[in-house]
Amino acid sequence: MSHPWHPDISASSLRSLSPSQGQTQRGKTQNHRQPQIGRLQEMSGPLSAPGPALVIEKARASLDTKAQTKPQELDRKSQKPNGSVLIGITNRKEKDFSAWYLEVIQKADFLDYSDIPGIFIMAPASTAVWEAVRNFLDPRIKEMKVRNCLFPLVIAEKRLATEKEHLEGFAAEVAWVTHGGDHQLQERIALRPTSETAMYPYFAKKIRSHRDLPLKLNQWNSVVRWEMKHAIPFLRSREFYWQEGHTAHLTHELAAEEVLQVLDHYAAVYRDLLAIPVIKGTKTDNEKFAGAEYTTTVEGFIPAVGRGIQAGTSHCLGQHFSKMFDIKVQDPSSSEGAKDPLYVWQNSWGFSTRSIGVMIMVHGDDKGLVLPPRVAEIQVIIIPVGLTAKVTPEIHEKLYKEVHEMQDELLEAGIRVEVDSRDNYAVGFKFNDWELKGVPLRIEFGPKDQAKKQVVTVRRDTGIKTAMAIADLAEQVSALLEVIQGDMFKKADDEYRSRRVVVSDWHDFIANLNDRKVCLIRHCLGGACEDEIKRLSARVAEAGEVEDARAPNMGAKSLCVPFEQPDDLGEGQHCINPYCKMLATKWVMYGRSY
Repeated sequence: MSHPWHPDISASSLRSLSPSQGQTQRGKTQNHRQPQIGRLQEMSGPLSAPGPALVIEKARASLDTKAQTKPQELDRKSQKPNGSVLIGITNRKEKDFSAWYLEVIQKADFLDYSDIPGIFIMAPASTAVWEAVRNFLDPRIKEMKVRNCLFPLVIAEKRLATEKEHLEGFAAEVAWVTHGGDHQLQERIALRPTSETAMYPYFAKKIRSHRDLPLKLNQWNSVVRWEMKHAIPFLRSREFYWQEGHTAHLTHELAAEEVLQVLDHYAAVYRDLLAIPVIKGTKTDNEKFAGAEYTTTVEGFIPAVGRGIQAGTSHCLGQHFSKMFDIKVQDPSSSEGAKDPLYVWQNSWGFSTRSIGVMIMVHGDDKGLVLPPRVAEIQVIIIPVGLTAKVTPEIHEKLYKEVHEMQDELLEAGIRVEVDSRDNYAVGFKFNDWELKGVPLRIEFGPKDQAKKQVVTVRRDTGIKTAMAIADLAEQVSALLEVIQGDMFKKADDEYRSRRVVVSDWHDFIANLNDRKVCLIRHCLGGACEDEIKRLSARVAEAGEVEDARAPNMGAKSLCVPFEQPDDLGEGQHCINPYCKMLATKWVMYGRSY
């Protein structure tokens, strides 16, 4: 039997950003207006106190919902520039997910290919999303008294060899520098796959006393892992960008407290910026980071292919690395006289550009990207319409003057807005182009709207059109962007909830996996049993089944042991594996995954 499992990740946990005052508008500082949606540089502002339900309901109340109409189907035959080919997405998300994804990220100008296979170019639009993530996360990291630093890209081979167990997890992926110019190096140099072995000799040097603790450092950098599998842009590539935090503490309790604090920040990035629900939990021993005492994780879900995805991790390393790199102090709790040595307790945690790929996969549709307002480089695009050949130059000039006045007002309110004044493209083409790029809100303004002192807004996420008075445009647009952000989270949350089930029977487990769901199952937490479940649940894709061709058609793997367990295991309940004789110890979330 199976039934839905819904931990508390509802829209009621969505928070509202409250960017600081002091907006800059074309070189002028504006301090008299508090925007609801900030610019990219203000994404690091603190979360405001009011709950999201209040913010979104107030936003809804300020909108003229009576003016809403059903989404308008565009005449796509008219959407091509003079003498050019039709643009738009030709692959369908539900039919060929992999082809759809690759087409979207390229046509939306989010990413391009470099000359080296598996290494990609992040275009300005996707870089803007990553900047929004950084501006949100970096201040929260600094509030934890973590300081930013930059360590070299290269690591001496002897350093990597210091920790063989840790290296085993990356050995096949390490990229080596063997020559400097025409000369072969005496010792190979690795391009960092991660920075533990680069940073911990520095920790050993700097930590000489318990008074030097805690030592907390963070890097915003890129790492290189020479993946031999099929590359998936943003999700799996040979170079990717991330932040990696590394900290040392006097006690295990202090380290454990930080692990959960960081995980909460990662969950907030997905919930409050990317409008994506995640499940917080602990990795099983089979899936934890090599060398870690335990690994905590936030797990997302891609509904179109029914796959889970690891979205961010925070590791308690225990004393494993401190013993390996001899990072120790004298125990201040020891009695007077000779002090016992105490190896420090360490953590590492990382959040990467994989989050951008998750956002695209969850929110995108057959028209292209669908960007949450809080991370969109352009939140609003204004498109003048109705300017036919019959329109006089005076009317044309007057309309554009008012358009730019609207733009200035929205900029002053902290809204990222552009005007599409390209005169060599048809209006229909512009509509399609900005839909493809995922801009959250389109404003249409023509002579008829000018006469009515209104604009027409079109939401990218729903296609709903609304007439909006020019008189209070900035306030209404700000409110509508908040509503869009909340609605996007709710839609994704509802979908994820509908795909999570609690399963007690093996046959139901397999049936739900094949129905593209993730399952909570009773499990003994044995590593060999986990491997057997993966083997037993593997199957060849059925004809016509929607799959990502680049994601191996593997069996189910453990995604996490959720912090919030669905209910009691029940006394004497066995592991779901039909060949396992052990009693279950936890509900574990299983699914096919990236």
